[in-house]
Amino acid sequence: MTTYTARPIDPRAAKELRTTDDAGRPTAGFTDHEGGAPLRCCLRRSRPGERIALVSYAPLRRWAAATGADPGPYDEQGPVFLHADDCPGPDTTALPFTDSPRVVRRYSAGGRILGGRLVEEVGRFQPAFAEAFADPYVALVHVRAVEYGCFLYEVRRP
Repeated sequence: MTTYTARPIDPRAAKELRTTDDAGRPTAGFTDHEGGAPLRCCLRRSRPGERIALVSYAPLRRWAAATGADPGPYDEQGPVFLHADDCPGPDTTALPFTDSPRVVRRYSAGGRILGGRLVEEVGRFQPAFAEAFADPYVALVHVRAVEYGCFLYEVRRP
C-alpha cells in the first residue's frame, strides 16, 4: 500500500506570508500564550510562548499558479497559523491533525473540486487518500477541519 505524506505550506510561500498574506494584509506576529494552534508550516501544534501569526492563505491559488491550472470560483483563501519567524518544517512524517474528524477534499488537475470524504477515525486517513487517488482525475487533496473548513495540509499523487 502506498503511504501518503502531508505537505506543509511551502517554505517560500511561508516566507512570503510572514510579510504579507494572500489577502494583501501585512502580517503581524504575536506570542501564543496558550499553545495548541495548528501550525501549517511545520504541521504540529504551537507550544506556549511561541511567536506565531494568523494569516489568510490561498492554497489552491498557489498550487494553480505553479501548475497552470485555473480553479475559477473554487479559488478560496482562509485563515491559517504559522510561525511568525523562520521554521525548519516538520520533524516527522506522521500524519498531523488526525485527532478530530476531517474532510479529505479532492481536486482535479484543472483545480475543480471532485468531491470529498469525511474521515472520522485516525487509522482511516491513508485508505481515504488511496481511495481519492484511485480516481485518475484527482490531482491532489486537501485535508480540512470539519468545524470551520480550514485548510490543514495538502496531499499529492505519489
